[in-house]
Parts: sequence; structure tokens; C-alpha cells
Amino acid sequence: MQLLDGKKISDDIKNEIAEEVSKIKAKGQKVPHLAAVILGNDGASLTYVGSKVKACERVGFESTLVKMSATTSEVELLAKIKELNENDDIDGFIIQLPLPPQINEQKVLMAVDPSKDVDGFHPENFGRMALDMSTFIPATPFGILELLERYNVQTQGKHTVVIGRSHIVGRPMSILMGRKGFPGNSTVTLTHSHTKNISQITTQADIIITALGVPNYLKAEMVKDDVVVIDVGITRVADDSHPKGYVIQGDVDFENVSKKASFITPVPGGVGPMTIAMLLKNTLLARERRAKAKE
Repeated sequence: MQLLDGKKISDDIKNEIAEEVSKIKAKGQKVPHLAAVILGNDGASLTYVGSKVKACERVGFESTLVKMSATTSEVELLAKIKELNENDDIDGFIIQLPLPPQINEQKVLMAVDPSKDVDGFHPENFGRMALDMSTFIPATPFGILELLERYNVQTQGKHTVVIGRSHIVGRPMSILMGRKGFPGNSTVTLTHSHTKNISQITTQADIIITALGVPNYLKAEMVKDDVVVIDVGITRVADDSHPKGYVIQGDVDFENVSKKASFITPVPGGVGPMTIAMLLKNTLLARERRAKAKE
């Protein structure tokens, strides 16, 4: 069994990006600039956005954090998005999800300029991804592809089972794993809450990507020997014995499944760190595209 070490690979990627930024600075050119918009004071969201800002500092990016109240109206948020779209200094920006109930998430994501949509959530970017055109791939799926590629995990001709059909992970992964090229060329089964006899499907899988958010859902008896397991689940589970009062658990019963797996991601330290690294990579890409468009 080999660990797919997202922490190590994300560090490698950040170092590669920092090197690129040094070259940009040496030429006297504009460094990439990432902005993040957050509404309210959700602890997990604040932590996540904070780590994005730190990552920007580490690689030499400019970063802007836009904090807005949880009572912000949809009109106010759309006005802020328009401002960011028109700000030539900002190469890419993200709207931290989830949004408060008074705001239509779809409407907000549609308002982001696709050329600055480094989260890859805009329908135009999602459509380009589905058609195998150059675009921004959503950061978490992009991170999974990068892990598979850097560990040279074979995907061609394999049976990939994706558990969960969210627009952020499950659905894009089902498209990407079936695309031509590497990683890809696998036969994909997309499963979800209405899938019957899911164990019959998972025991046939060569690769399992699970993004359910149900702690320890995938058990050892649900997988075959030498399976590749990518665990995207991140759930805070109450634990009084822990200093923070909770522990982070993935979708996979790691202790038992890892004994059968050929490759497996840990939680934490697997897919999570990769998401931020790939967001930086998308921002660097956005800056390059914007520079070319001005030539």
C-alpha cells in the first residue's frame, strides 16, 4: 500500500509556482493576484480562506480578502462581483461557499467573469471541461488528477467508481476520469444516494473516488484487493478527548481499507492540501491568459 501524500505533492507544486513567480518578478511583470470573498463567520470557511491567503503569500502572489456580513443582500454581493470582474489588477477570484440562504448560489456563480473563475464553477468553464477544451478545472478534481499523475497511478482501461454527484467533485470527476488521455480513459460508474446495492458496484472497482461526506462509509468488505482509493470526504466528528473537541474524518474506514488498497489518500493530508495548490495553479494560468489577451 502506498499513501498518495497530498501534503508533499502540494508542497512540490507550491515550490514550482513560487519559482514561476520569481521569474515573473525578475522580468518586472505583474505577479498573479487572487481575491476571495467570504460572507459571515463560518469557522470552517474562515479557516479555509485563511489558508488560501497564507498559500498566496508563500508563493509570492498578491491576495485580497473581501469579508462581507452574513446579512449581505444578493444585490450587494452581485455589485461586489461586478467590481472584481472589472478590476484589472485581479487575475482570479473565488466566492467561498456555502452562501447564506437569502442568496441564490447559481445566480452568483453565473455572475463571475469566466476568465477569472479560478474555482472552475461557471457553466462556461464546466462546459468547456466536459468538451475536453482548455479551461479551469475545479480545484479539487484538478488536485485528484495531479495526484494520480504524479504517483503514476494507471487509469487506462480501469473501472472507476465515483461516489457522490456534487457539481464540485463527483460530477466533474466522472467526466474527467472518462476523458481521453492520462489520467483518464477509464470506464466510469457514477453512484449516489439512490444507487441500489452499491457494494456490488464498489467491489468491482479498480479506482474509487468518494465524496459523500459520511464518515467511515466505505468499509473493507466494499472493496477488492489492490483498489486505488481517493477519499474526498472531510467531516468534523465530535471527540471530547481531542484538544479541539473534534477530529477530521474521511468517507473511508482508512485503517481497514488501507490493508487492501494499492494506493490510498489519507484524511487529513490527502486531497485537502491539493485543492489549495491547484487553486494557485489556476490563478497562475488566469494571469498567463490575461497577459496573452493583452498582447
